Amino acid sequence: MSALRLAARRVPRATRLVPSFESPIQRRFAATSNAPQEVKRQVQKESTLPNPDPSPDSLTVSFINERAPFMVPTYVRPAPMMMKGQGCYLWDMENRRYLDFTAGIAVNSLGHCDPEIAQIIAEQAETLIHASNLYHNPWTGALSQLLINLTRESGAMRDASQVFISNSGTEANEAAIKFARKVGRSIDPSGAKHEFVSFHNSFHGRTMGALSATPNPKYQTPFSPMLPGFKYGNYNDVEQLQTLITENTCGVIVEPIQGEGGVNVAKPEFLAALRKRCDEVGAVLIFDEIQCGLARTGSFWAHGHPSLAPASGEAAHPDILTTAKALGNGIPIGATIVSGKTVASHIKTGDHGTTFGGNPLACRVAYHIVARLADPELQSAVLEKSKVFTSGFQALQQKYPDVISEVRGRGLILGLQLSPLFSSKAADIITAARERGLLIITAGDGCIRFVPPLTITEEQIQTGLNILEQALTSVAYQA
Repeated sequence: MSALRLAARRVPRATRLVPSFESPIQRRFAATSNAPQEVKRQVQKESTLPNPDPSPDSLTVSFINERAPFMVPTYVRPAPMMMKGQGCYLWDMENRRYLDFTAGIAVNSLGHCDPEIAQIIAEQAETLIHASNLYHNPWTGALSQLLINLTRESGAMRDASQVFISNSGTEANEAAIKFARKVGRSIDPSGAKHEFVSFHNSFHGRTMGALSATPNPKYQTPFSPMLPGFKYGNYNDVEQLQTLITENTCGVIVEPIQGEGGVNVAKPEFLAALRKRCDEVGAVLIFDEIQCGLARTGSFWAHGHPSLAPASGEAAHPDILTTAKALGNGIPIGATIVSGKTVASHIKTGDHGTTFGGNPLACRVAYHIVARLADPELQSAVLEKSKVFTSGFQALQQKYPDVISEVRGRGLILGLQLSPLFSSKAADIITAARERGLLIITAGDGCIRFVPPLTITEEQIQTGLNILEQALTSVAYQA
């Protein structure tokens, strides 16, 4: 292990300024585009907005229009094309700068293009990227061991024992679903113990298993029918659990903090009741911490946050814990952590697999990232930064009581719930903020979500809050 730690030690931090730039792809497009010559030399029009979206006759839109027909249209995107990132900032094709409060949807917890991570990627890319799971490599086991040790040391998931490394959060949840089904089949070979429980407003992924656990008609209906055996309950409703979770239940999956569903925080009593009911019927309890885990709440895992400890009794611990997003800071990787007492002994050779999962490049990067995110100083800083955000949000709520109805979340996964009158205006607020240089996103029904890099500074938070106020003012007055 000492050799691995030596190999993964941090390289000296570098301070890099990002001047105006023109990428090779931008130069090639400008030279070959069919757009009129005057468009290629276009000077940005004067505007009252500091960061107006690219105009229909801009180089950016011409570039997009030439290439969009070749892409499956699964996303609706605004016009800015991001070309470069550094820390908490992104720059688009026309060199507009944006303060990023989305962190790639809670992925870039250590910021964009972190110099230490970039150095590790470069070194490992020259050493070994992929050799497949036909063979051992040094980093899959090292990352797995580090995740188990740090999880136990943090006081979370006390029975954490083994790790399956995959490529994404969806894959991590697919593995969790399969593992729970395998446990159910081991307990009852008849196959009756196969039912799965998840909760409304959850989001667990887009593949068929993870999608079946995501009870949102917008996502499910076009691909129905879903996999059989999935049942859905109401988040934070304890009374329903006795009938919802039965002897036929093999697994229950829940987010300690729902991200996509609106930054909804689980009540400690709800998680404790889930744990108790799963124990009663022999079901596997899965915590999906893909968005809320890895220090985003100010604790290593969200379910280990002091606020999720019930008033009496122990805090709930899962049988399976899934993670991704921040695990790779942009490099695709996911992980499924399993209990040695309730899950590990049921999983046998050949039960699951992956071609790319566990490759040495992703695992070495994640090893470095996990070690940094486990730093108590970083986690304490997250809590302090959360106070700055929350104080600013509360001030905005007092100023706009008809617009903002609630402030939710923990650490640096926070949400502003808009009032029923303004919930349909969430996208307008997102646009108004972007055209003033701030990137934010929505969640659930009329909730604005904030998941910035954990490395964000207080000065950047205040700058973002000022822009947010301008955006709220703009939209509120229009209404």
